Amino acid sequence: MSLWRQTPDLEQLNATLANTIGEQLDIRFEAFDDESLTASMPVDRRTHQPYGLLHGGASVVLAETLGSTASFLCIDSSRYRCVGLEVNANHLRGLRSGRVTAVARAVHLGRTTHVWDIRLSGDDGKPSCISRLTMAIVPLEK
Repeated sequence: MSLWRQTPDLEQLNATLANTIGEQLDIRFEAFDDESLTASMPVDRRTHQPYGLLHGGASVVLAETLGSTASFLCIDSSRYRCVGLEVNANHLRGLRSGRVTAVARAVHLGRTTHVWDIRLSGDDGKPSCISRLTMAIVPLEK
């Protein structure tokens, strides 16, 4: 059974990134299955820190973009919105080039909070960052 309330439409999800930091960093939603959503971004001059490695903040932008989108796909958006409550990241290994791919999986999908485990890896499949994102599920104001 799928966790999605709204079936992900990758073309539509990518279109939502227009005029956002996601567009600036070339984040792309790439795949989904019944339990996860996947996105990636380049490791290049846009996402490097001054020493030529993937910037930890860019990794967090990818993780939060992916996890918050995943939460949105799990709610009744006519009644609720989801907003980031907390994000953390453990940077395991540096990346200098290629694309970094992130996979978000739900840890908890509650009535008022969602918690996501988001794993980032380089082109070689080795983990580069582990992030956890907590989202608040808030009723729309009437």
